[in-house]
Order: sequence, then C-alpha cells, then structure tokens
Amino acid sequence: MELAASLSRQDGLVLGELGSVLIALGIAAYIAAKIRLSVVPIFLFAGLAFGEGGLVTLELSDEFLDLGAQWGAILLLLLLGLEYSSKELFDSIKIRRSLGLVDLVFNFIPGALFALLLGWGLLGALTLGGITYVSSSGIASQFIKDSRLESKESTKRAVSVLVIEDLFLAPYLPVLSALLASLGFLSGLISISIALIITGIVLLIGARGFHIPHGPHILGDSATLLLTVFGSALLASGIATYFGFSGAVAAFLVGLLLTGDVAIVARIRLAPLRDLFSAIFFLFFGLSTNPSDIPEILLPAILLTIVGVLSKLATAWWAVRDLDEVGATWRAAALLIPRGEFSMVIAGLAATTVFAVELQALTLTYVILTTLISSLIIRTAKSKSS
Repeated sequence: MELAASLSRQDGLVLGELGSVLIALGIAAYIAAKIRLSVVPIFLFAGLAFGEGGLVTLELSDEFLDLGAQWGAILLLLLLGLEYSSKELFDSIKIRRSLGLVDLVFNFIPGALFALLLGWGLLGALTLGGITYVSSSGIASQFIKDSRLESKESTKRAVSVLVIEDLFLAPYLPVLSALLASLGFLSGLISISIALIITGIVLLIGARGFHIPHGPHILGDSATLLLTVFGSALLASGIATYFGFSGAVAAFLVGLLLTGDVAIVARIRLAPLRDLFSAIFFLFFGLSTNPSDIPEILLPAILLTIVGVLSKLATAWWAVRDLDEVGATWRAAALLIPRGEFSMVIAGLAATTVFAVELQALTLTYVILTTLISSLIIRTAKSKSS
C-alpha cells in the first residue's frame, strides 16, 4: 500500500500509456493472426511509433527502457533455450552436418563482408555475420503451427537447420559478448576461455543425458517450478552482468541446461507467456530505436535483405533438393528467411560499439523486411497447396 501511494500522477500516466500500447498490440496481434502475418513487424513498428522521434513519444526514462529490454531479452532467451535439449542439438548436427555447414557459409559470410564494406571492422563483421546467419525459430514455429506444416518433410528439414543454428549460438553468443566488452588482450582471452568452458560444460551435461526429474516431491507444484526456473535465469543473468557478460546469453544457457521433465513442464507452463515476452522484447527494441536513424541505412538494409533472402533460399534448396514434394524449396525458405529475436539480441550486445546506432537501425529494418517477405511467401505457398 505504501508503494502504491508513493506513485505520482506522472507514474500513473506512464502505466496508462503502457497499458494502452499493450492493448493496441493485442488487437494488432489478433488481426495479424487472422491474415496470417507475423506480429514481429507490428511490434517493431509500434516501438518506432511510440519511441523517441516517433509519432507519439511515451514518457519513459532511459533506465526503464533499458531494464524493460533486458527483462524481455532474458525471459525470451530462457524460453528459447528450453525449446531444445543439448542431446537434440547434437543429434541434429550429427544427421545434418553438411547442411549446417552450407547454411553457415551461405548466410554468415555475406553479412560479415557487408560489415567490412560499411567500415565496421572485424568486430562488426563478426556481429553482422551472426545477425544475417541466424533465422528466427520463434517466427518459424508460429508459421508451422498456423499453416499446419508439421507433417511436411521440408518442414522437418528446415527445423533441423534451425536446431543447428541454435547449437552454433551457444558458444557464439558468449564469445561475441566477451569480444564486444572491449577488454585488453589478456583479459579478453581469459573471458573468452571462461565463456567457452561454461558453454562446453552446459552442453556436455545435457548431451550426457543428465536431467532433473520433476515431481511434487522434488520441486513442488507448478508455481514452485516456475519461480525456481525464473529465479535461476535471473540469478545467472545478474551474475553474468556483474562480471561483464550478457545476462540474456546466461539465461539462454540456463534454458539449455534445464532438460528432461523440468524443461517439458516449464515449456508447457510458460507457453502462454512466450508471446508476451516476445512482444515486450520487440516493443522495447523498437522504442530504443530512433526512426530518424533508419533513412540513412535504408538502402544498405534493402540490399542486405535481398542478399539474405537469396542466401536462405539457397540453403532451403540445398536442404530439400532430393525431395519429391511440391513447393518444398519455397516452404522451407519461408521458415528460414525471417530473422528475429536472436538477430536483435546480437545487435543489443553491440550497444557500446561505435557502430551501435547504425547496427540497431539496420537490424530492425532487416528483421521487418525479412519477416514481411517470409509471411508473403508462406501465404502464397499455402494458397497454392490448398
């Protein structure tokens, strides 16, 4: 009661503004679902419209924006880490090693070269390469569910690519986080080594089949489980942030570590919250981007999108080239083309670099364009098959 009474009228206006924006996003998400369009561009456009330089500026402090974006990223990556066990990741890469290598070459190298052309150096190349490489498993899973593509072999091939990308991100994100911290050579070497050791331990534990059984006699009821999982992610994020690493990356590793019964129950219980965390993450990313920064990078973003669409189309063709399935290449491409949460997390890691402003605007535009294109492809493929 004392805390509520201490809130000012200005605080009340901020809460009202946020509530109104979330209601509007809910309505927009409903409309998007009806027309089979990804909600990600809508959330990003909303962030641009209500952020600094937008149509209507919300009275939000920089600290609130930073904290909101961090919470969204931490919780979203926790759920993404829960999607797969380490054993599933390793099994996928054993079966589709060549496909994973083709995907990496086709999609990482163009982004890296693009960053070098923009004058962002090797660190920028490593960052933008990751942004163009990794597809959005969240958007892809939504497309699969909405279009009922689970039984298609082309869908299974595309999902195997997504799984391999998630495995690549497990060591990539901690190493990139350490490099972007701008540490000295010795400190940087130690940080990268620690990041790789921690990641290796997490993956090894999961790959060995270790899991925590879930039952009322171990972790209690669902509330206890959820509080424990959330608390573990936040604790790991806090420790990682204190020592100069990314809290979101730490939450992702916690998600990978939680396997077996705990992961299954957590996925089921947290499924309704995933869309909320996703909305918060994309909304706050848009709020932290000034629309006036976009015109300067619009042409590079369009060129990068064209390259990104073609490179994922090539990956899709390679994945399904031996299938006798009508529209297999386009169906797989529609699932691989959209970039989303991981691309934006990578851009967020580079927030302290000299090219951070351009990178954030470029990434936001890139995600919007690739998502819209993939939505159009999936709708076209659906109408042709029906």
